[in-house]
Amino acid sequence: MAATIIQLQGIATRFGSHQVHEQLCLEVKAGERLALVGGSGCGKSVLLSEIALLREPDAGEIQLFGQAVSQLDTQGLKQVRKKIGMMFQQGALFSSLTVLENIMLPLAEHQRLSKGLLEELAMLKLRMTGLPDHAAWKYPQELSGGMLKRAAVARALALDPALLLLDEPTAGLDPAGASAFDELLLTLHATLDLTLILVTHDLDSLWRVTDQVAYLGEKRVLAKLPMGALAQHEHAEIAHYFANTRAQRAAIKLEA
Repeated sequence: MAATIIQLQGIATRFGSHQVHEQLCLEVKAGERLALVGGSGCGKSVLLSEIALLREPDAGEIQLFGQAVSQLDTQGLKQVRKKIGMMFQQGALFSSLTVLENIMLPLAEHQRLSKGLLEELAMLKLRMTGLPDHAAWKYPQELSGGMLKRAAVARALALDPALLLLDEPTAGLDPAGASAFDELLLTLHATLDLTLILVTHDLDSLWRVTDQVAYLGEKRVLAKLPMGALAQHEHAEIAHYFANTRAQRAAIKLEA
């Protein structure tokens, strides 16, 4: 049985007087391909940033890889963060650095290696995402949207994480580009033994990439199920979310 690598208990998140999460609980097993979905403003990306240890919840407990985050010292947090890679929605690459330099950055921060070896490792990550070698010497603003997202994934994979988090990975891509990116995620999951968590509104990705989908509503996780079961859920909010032509068309396309 797969180990639990993420355990969220009683998470509360507030922005001033606005409560986004309240008594939110979620468990993620190693190797899962999980999507976080829900209506706008339900706190999907915020929750992702809390799992990534980029934001501390206002209440509740986060356990990652069997360790309570609140009990870790600075060195312990550093070790846990090394196990997490994150692809931000807009890529978040440094515009003044080449793609290769962006990928090398986390490697140089955590590994005492020669520049030549750092470049070699960074090129390996770049190739794993399907980017051509010449992309290494380009700056982020010189890349297409699809190439930029792959470069962001390459940087997220720099330290060989066990957990890969992705915020709207296919947003802004055309259907062919989005489909190719879905295939990339499935390949990386299979070859690198990753656990994937993605925030997405892309219904094709939900059906194609995930094996579990967690629906956020009423400030908590209302259900966590395979996509087929969640799409048939009787809860009024969940049923409304998936009861539309686009969602039904995505399901039919996958079955075909």
